[in-house]
Amino acid sequence: MKVILKQDVKGSGKKGDIIDVSDGYAKNFLLKKGLAEVASSVAVNSLKLQKEAEERRRAEEIKAIKETAAKIDKTAVDVTIKCGENGKVFGSVTSKEIASKLAEMGYDIDKKKIVLKDALKTPGDYPVEIRFMEGVSAKIVVSVKPE
Repeated sequence: MKVILKQDVKGSGKKGDIIDVSDGYAKNFLLKKGLAEVASSVAVNSLKLQKEAEERRRAEEIKAIKETAAKIDKTAVDVTIKCGENGKVFGSVTSKEIASKLAEMGYDIDKKKIVLKDALKTPGDYPVEIRFMEGVSAKIVVSVKPE
């Protein structure tokens, strides 16, 4: 019996897969628990339409991410940090602080996407990479200034 999985089923397949299983397994487990539906022509066409809509939505999302990356590329961000009398820095600049400064500039960037190789503990200009997704990244310049 051919069924379309509504959820991931361990050992059988992932959501949206069309699989061929025994009649007993389908009737007594998959269909009874609502994990699958019978693969009728209507259900298969509906699944195809859903997958196409998901692909279009994903393509639009990727396009928006690439546009954001292009806009933010080569942007300069100024961050101030507390310094003592002799120039000693208290703490360091974190990705959270950089994300909040970018939010003030109008860019909604998650702090987990900001890649810092080392903590920014001294005043100066530092190149920082923002990885939006696989293959899409932008480089910004973070200027750390004493307060």
